[in-house]
Amino acid sequence: MQDTPILPISDVVTAFYLRLVVADKAGVLARITGILAEHDISIDAVLQRESAEGENQTDLIILTHNTVEGRMTAALAQMQALPTVLAPIVKIRKEELN
Repeated sequence: MQDTPILPISDVVTAFYLRLVVADKAGVLARITGILAEHDISIDAVLQRESAEGENQTDLIILTHNTVEGRMTAALAQMQALPTVLAPIVKIRKEELN
């Protein structure tokens, strides 16, 4: 165990759960997924909740396949800077216990 190297967090490979609060308008999902694609992050699943009546924002849930943490960090910074992302993005690492 002592010979096992400790990776910098930016090099760790894992899948992610992301929750974004976004403006409910055309093109938002395309822009978010485009940013993930630019960083070579593959999407496992997407759920976009219907916005409540009278609301103009919605939750967007994204599950990713395994990716390098550094790529995700860069993608999140780009997504967070979008004017259509209305709250801090929630990121949770998904670990497989085999």
